Amino acid sequence: MSPSANLLTGKGYDFGTQGAHNIAKGGTHPHLIPQYNDQFQERKWRLEHAAGAFRVFARLGYSEGEAGHISIRDPVDPSTFFINPLGLHFAMIEAKDMVHVDEKGTILPDGNQAPINAAGFAIHSALQKARPDINAACHTHSVYGKAYSTFGRPLEMINQDACIFYNNQAVFKNFGGVAIEGDEGREIAEAAAGARTVILQNHGLLTMGSTVDEAAYLFTLMEKSCQVQLLANANVKEEKIIIPDDVAAYSAFVTNDPETMYASFQPEFGYQRRLDKDEFMWKEDKIEEK
Repeated sequence: MSPSANLLTGKGYDFGTQGAHNIAKGGTHPHLIPQYNDQFQERKWRLEHAAGAFRVFARLGYSEGEAGHISIRDPVDPSTFFINPLGLHFAMIEAKDMVHVDEKGTILPDGNQAPINAAGFAIHSALQKARPDINAACHTHSVYGKAYSTFGRPLEMINQDACIFYNNQAVFKNFGGVAIEGDEGREIAEAAAGARTVILQNHGLLTMGSTVDEAAYLFTLMEKSCQVQLLANANVKEEKIIIPDDVAAYSAFVTNDPETMYASFQPEFGYQRRLDKDEFMWKEDKIEEK
């Protein structure tokens, strides 16, 4: 829902309406979220984009042993979700590799028959249950996210890109060790409240979205923003200039809606398809519709 038309910034900028149209000039934005009447086709699309997000994360160096996971809600049965199998490198994941699980952790027959990360299930099952507004979540043990998480505080509004997190980030401070217990996952979901990004103190970053593309873009941006914040903090001789609230709110409003966030990830997704020659996309002979 957009603010009233007379809501202006200190410079007189009108908030207007949200959407990818704010970024496109001279035509319709080339990357709009597709709409599906067939839930099985939408499932295939979500799985392909999840696999693509893993490949991007691998290229950006986010893998760390068996840690890290991306989940997507199943459009066929929204009480269930798909998540990556345990022990398969991000760079090797294909759409067909995703494991379909229910809220109890049962491996369902229409996905990959493989074990999953217990901590990943604890976190993602709690999020998928607590947040019906989101369809995907991303968490990895990325370098700068881990480093910045040690401070246990949100990112500051020190540049235009960081403004995407204005009033859209939370900090989970009650770290209790590897999150294999269901309580840890529920506590993280509660700490997130309505935010789509969470800094897990002494752990790393967690992002969510209505599409996996939105969640993945928010993750890549938050990781870079943590790097920038650490660099800025390292200069103890100069005082940082923080962006005023009205300007941060305006910047967030015109850039952090689900449609724009989805579109923002498409350059990386398209580049990954070119690099991998569509290796991670769904193979039609693997589709099983019941």
